[in-house]
Amino acid sequence: MDAVLFDFSGTLFRIESAESWLRAVLSDAEVPLPEHELSRVAEELEAVGALPGAAPHAVPVPAGLVPLWSERDRSAELHRAAYTGVCRQVALPAAELYDALYDRHMSPAAWRPYADACEVLRALRGRGTAVGVVSNIGWDLRPVFRAHGLDAYVDAYVLSYEHGVQKPDVRLFAAACEALGADPRATLMVGDDRRADGGAAALGCAVHFVEHLPVAERPDGLRPVLDLVARGA
Repeated sequence: MDAVLFDFSGTLFRIESAESWLRAVLSDAEVPLPEHELSRVAEELEAVGALPGAAPHAVPVPAGLVPLWSERDRSAELHRAAYTGVCRQVALPAAELYDALYDRHMSPAAWRPYADACEVLRALRGRGTAVGVVSNIGWDLRPVFRAHGLDAYVDAYVLSYEHGVQKPDVRLFAAACEALGADPRATLMVGDDRRADGGAAALGCAVHFVEHLPVAERPDGLRPVLDLVARGA
């Protein structure tokens, strides 16, 4: 294989829990909330899909937000509007918390790499395999990789908001292959979303899926990638 492309959220990294997310923002804003209320609000925020990178929302997106939601990864402005929009379905004790919650999720402290992410990326670098990150996202995730010591193993970042297109559009995968100088037919795409990440197959890439689970529940989900690369997928 010439190259391996990785999704970001749910593949290499996982966002913190909704309760940790809310707790950090309330602490920074010095807004008190009783413990039982904090837990309830965190559950409601998670259910409506307000936390980017978390599990899929359990509550349908309001009809008025559906068009925005479907294109949220095409620009930074759409991404913020979509997530703060669904967030506003949940009553919070202060109006400024909606934007503060969005800002928190962009902090490196809000993300943890999966336990085997560094090991797999380092091994690929040692084999001379090019590595790209292809993400549907509305902000610059490079500082997250730098803060967690993984940036040294990534050769190219192809982010939807910087290109104005989002997975499964093949143009995003094509841009990644071009950036790496890789033949799509000798490239493996690794992701957790069968629709979005599976779009790479239309370009000729091999595709491998991992489970979108909390970090503690997926200690070695990326290790099969090394075998796939060795076998040429």
